[in-house]
Amino acid sequence: MAIAESELILNQDGSIYHLNLKPEHLANTIITVGDPDRVSKVTQYFDTVEHTISKREFHTQTGTYKGKRITVISTGIGTDNIDIVFNELDALVNIDFETKEIKKEHTSLNIIRIGTSGAIQSEIPIDSFIVSELAIGFDSLLHFYDSKDIQFPQISEPLMKHLDWDKDKSTPYVVSFDKKLGRHMQSNQTSKGFTITNVGFYGPQGRVLRLPTSDATLNDKIASFSYADKKITNLEMETAGIYGMAKLLGHRAVSMNAMIANRATGQFSNDPKKAVDNLIKYTLDKIVSYMDLI
Repeated sequence: MAIAESELILNQDGSIYHLNLKPEHLANTIITVGDPDRVSKVTQYFDTVEHTISKREFHTQTGTYKGKRITVISTGIGTDNIDIVFNELDALVNIDFETKEIKKEHTSLNIIRIGTSGAIQSEIPIDSFIVSELAIGFDSLLHFYDSKDIQFPQISEPLMKHLDWDKDKSTPYVVSFDKKLGRHMQSNQTSKGFTITNVGFYGPQGRVLRLPTSDATLNDKIASFSYADKKITNLEMETAGIYGMAKLLGHRAVSMNAMIANRATGQFSNDPKKAVDNLIKYTLDKIVSYMDLI
C-alpha cells in the first residue's frame, strides 16, 4: 500500500522534504554532526566531494575519504531533529519514492555521531574521547514509538528511584549502541561511555544563569548513580534519540564524544576546536577500517 503524500512529503524535485536529498545523494555510511559548520570540518579531509546541499539546519555533503563513500549531515541540536533526520534518512534507502511503497529488501545504514559533550565525573580528562555504549534519554522521543523491546527498564527504573524522579518529567529510557560498530570504534584512545541525553542545555543540564532549577542536586545524584559498576559519564543532547531511532529502523549507530567540559570540576577546554578536529580524524580512520571489514 502506498504511503500517503501527507506522511511521506517530497519536494517538487523529488527530494525528501526536510533534508532536500534524493536517494542517489546518500552513502550507506553516514556521519552526523550537530553544528552545520562542522560538516565542512569533516569533509575538509575528504579526497572528493560529489554533492552538497543545505536546507534550514540540515547541511549535507557526500564524498570519499580514502576511497570510501561517506555522507556527512548536520542534525542541529536535540532529539526532535533526530526524529526528522533518521526517518528521512531511512526513507531515502527503504522507501521507493516513485511508488511510495516500502521496499521489500531492507538497507541498513552505518551512522556515526561526532559531537561534543560534558563529563559528569571529575576524573574524566578534558579533551578525551568517549564512545557511548549506553544512552539514557531524558526526552520523550522513543515513547511516541512502539519501542519497549529495545529499552532497558532494569536500568531506567532504579535510575528514576535514585534521582527521586519528578512525575511531571518524561520517563527516562535507556538504549544501547550497535555492538559491532561501536566496539570497532573503541580503542586505547577512547573510554566507554554511559551517556545522558538531555532536553536542553541550561536547566535540564543543571546550569543556572538567572533561573533556578527544580532540583539543584540533580547532577550530583546523576554522578553518584551506578548500574553493574557502570557510572554515568557525560551529558549531551542527541545520542539516546540516535540509538533508539537507529535500532527501531534497523540501522547501526554509535556516538563519539569529545569531552570539552567537565561539569564536576568546572573546567572547559582551552581549545575545543582542536579536540573536535582530533576526534574527526580519529573517527574517519576508524570508519575506513570498519568498512574494510564489511
